[in-house]
Amino acid sequence: MTSKTVYITFLFTCLFGCSSPSTEVEQTDRYVSADTAKDLRKEAEPHLIASLHDTAFVSLKEYAGGFSYDMKYATSDNFLKKVVYDCGNCLVRKEVADALIRANDSLQIYGVHIKFFDCYRPVDVQKQMWEIYPDARYVANPYTTGSIHNRGGAVDITLVDDQGKELDMGTSFDFFGKEAHHAYTNLPDTVLANRKLLKTVMQSFGFNPITTEWWHYNFRTSNKYSLSNFKPACDNEPDR
Repeated sequence: MTSKTVYITFLFTCLFGCSSPSTEVEQTDRYVSADTAKDLRKEAEPHLIASLHDTAFVSLKEYAGGFSYDMKYATSDNFLKKVVYDCGNCLVRKEVADALIRANDSLQIYGVHIKFFDCYRPVDVQKQMWEIYPDARYVANPYTTGSIHNRGGAVDITLVDDQGKELDMGTSFDFFGKEAHHAYTNLPDTVLANRKLLKTVMQSFGFNPITTEWWHYNFRTSNKYSLSNFKPACDNEPDR
């Protein structure tokens, strides 16, 4: 871990404590918005980073190396066909970041590493997605439980080799069809092996897949996080 600038967003712990799924349905608008989240930018020494609460948001690009990024919603290359993020900053909760680092270290033994398509997603963006594609199999309903992406506990990922080439997973990211389902096996053996590698390693480090998307993984404790709606800071963030 380096001592370079880490962008850290602390959520007020007094707001919207952990809720059961039934409570979340009744409290769909109770998420942390931009004016109730604290954006702190500091020269973060290793001891300060280590002292961060597990639920703090961290910018993964600044928190750790060894990953690749193609943040689709910072471009128009997505099912919305428009840019909805100001930049390609990838935020997750600290304990999620730590688990991702461990998973990535394990994957590097096989000569591959994680590439991110999406990380934290504001609730307002989730609403845009729902307006375009209101199918809960693929897009979480922002007016009921919301998405784990809105909680900073989900990532959309694939694997790339040492040259940055994506492994064949059988479909593109955000492909809404049976071919993207984990149970779909009418695919080349290489594709099935690639999906199995990603799934096996992610599960071993605390991430759960969803049935309809080979790229989506939720961290096991993510339901305890509050829904959030702040826009990530983009200072010194060149990607878009």
